[in-house]
Amino acid sequence: MAESGRQPPPEPLEDACPTTHNFMIPKKEINTVPDMGKWKRSQAYADYIGFILTLNEGVKGKKLTCEYKVSEEAENLVATVIPSHLAAAVPEVALYLKESVGNSTRIDYGTGHEAAFAAFLCCLCKIGVLRVDDQIAIVFKVFNRYLEVMRKLQKTYRMEPAGSQGVWGLDDFQFLPFIWGSSQLIEHPYLEPRHFVDEKAVNENHKDYMFLECILFITEMKTGPFAEHSNQLWNISAVPSWSKVNQGLIRMYKAECLEKFPVIQHFKFGSLLPIQPVTSGR
Repeated sequence: MAESGRQPPPEPLEDACPTTHNFMIPKKEINTVPDMGKWKRSQAYADYIGFILTLNEGVKGKKLTCEYKVSEEAENLVATVIPSHLAAAVPEVALYLKESVGNSTRIDYGTGHEAAFAAFLCCLCKIGVLRVDDQIAIVFKVFNRYLEVMRKLQKTYRMEPAGSQGVWGLDDFQFLPFIWGSSQLIEHPYLEPRHFVDEKAVNENHKDYMFLECILFITEMKTGPFAEHSNQLWNISAVPSWSKVNQGLIRMYKAECLEKFPVIQHFKFGSLLPIQPVTSGR
């Protein structure tokens, strides 16, 4: 079975009346390496990875410039963020947004901050502000705009990569746009993985594909041969198909981000993304 079919999307709280749901300020729960077992068994992990894979399926084979449905709730999100009848959820959901823009003391940013923004979007889905129909817009409109803001901050403040593996990591700052970007390119009529190291191909197609936009940003920020400053990506360019790239990146994301204590120790858990184990009844 393909990776994308292994996790169900997070369930919305539509069955629970917002006035009776007990929202809470998310807090740290992963304090030692042995605590990682709690994380992998948690409802938060199941909902988070389910959300990532649902969006991965939603953008498969689609351009950033394609037409997509945006629900009325999502359109109003810019103005109201969270409707008044869900006001009690604001402190819980807002914490993930606050954690998504890097550390103001260390002036650093990495995949843990990126995960906080994905968790923010996941929470908006769980309280019904965003809908299943919005999955393409969540990636192309909201998350892509977040990427633009973070790239501007990275350029302006020269933010340090948080927990970077250097030349052996996929990227200093991001991971999710490579996953969703590779999904966009599955079954593309002519662009193959080998083309993303081709400057001409990147320049001509980056506005349509998140993966190529990431490659362009890397080449703007780094100097020297691509194979030297981005060795992991260089190796990925030899993979024969985008579907294999996509599946490999999902496995890599789980192993290198979601299963690494230095990343997950900062993740916060609340009522929407709880540390409690997955229950068989869900």
